[in-house]
Amino acid sequence: MQASAGSGRDQILLEARGITKYFGAVTALEGVNLKLSRGEVLGVVGDNGAGKSTLMKVLSGLFRPSEGEILIQGQPVQFNSPRDSHKAGIEMVYQDLALAGNMPIFENIYLGREPGRRVGGLTIVNHAESRKLAAEHLARLQIHVKSVDQNVEDLSGGQRQAVAIARATAFDAKVVIMDEPTAALAIKEVGKVLDLIKRLKDHGVGVILISHRMDDVFYVCDRVMAIFHGRNFAEAPLKDTNRNEVIGWIMGTKGHAAGLAHDKVH
Repeated sequence: MQASAGSGRDQILLEARGITKYFGAVTALEGVNLKLSRGEVLGVVGDNGAGKSTLMKVLSGLFRPSEGEILIQGQPVQFNSPRDSHKAGIEMVYQDLALAGNMPIFENIYLGREPGRRVGGLTIVNHAESRKLAAEHLARLQIHVKSVDQNVEDLSGGQRQAVAIARATAFDAKVVIMDEPTAALAIKEVGKVLDLIKRLKDHGVGVILISHRMDDVFYVCDRVMAIFHGRNFAEAPLKDTNRNEVIGWIMGTKGHAAGLAHDKVH
């Protein structure tokens, strides 16, 4: 997970253009646009049912868009499954984390993608290499655990979230999408996870943060966009808006400094 030489913060990693998604007669998304740059954290906010999760599932390959296109570093891509999005460098950290509690940290990080050698149709897993790579990766992200041999079920909520983020970034992810990463955490652990998200920026990773917590959004994000009834509603750099205004966007109202409407999503 290393930043490429000569690339800058203005490099567009991910772009969604005119994403529309129908479920039968229901329009879940209509013409949604999104851009994410290298080393940027974009907060995506909206009320329940606004379309945030549907958009993220489109970006992560779980849903195919009914209309619109996705571009990775300027190149159009089509995702038929999450495997396709993984190959393109997009990783999703879901709210339930999907970790195997009865397995150690290092096995969770490389689960399904373990280092080893192919013998016939089988992979002989190199557990020593998995341990070494896991420890090195956790050290790069400044994630502190007693041992990579600890079972995940023995970790705190914040440590589990950190392991999920480490797993998402272990294979040169360009973009990490996080769904309410601090929702189930104790207050003392929230800051550690948000600081970890900030450190991802230093590695050139672009992060999309879905959150209802305004404190999280204003602590870690560079820019915020609101979705309302399946459409872009407003967007602005964090320095150009405030909590009350963003809360208004979530509710479908704009103040005098509402920033960028959907026709100005870059």
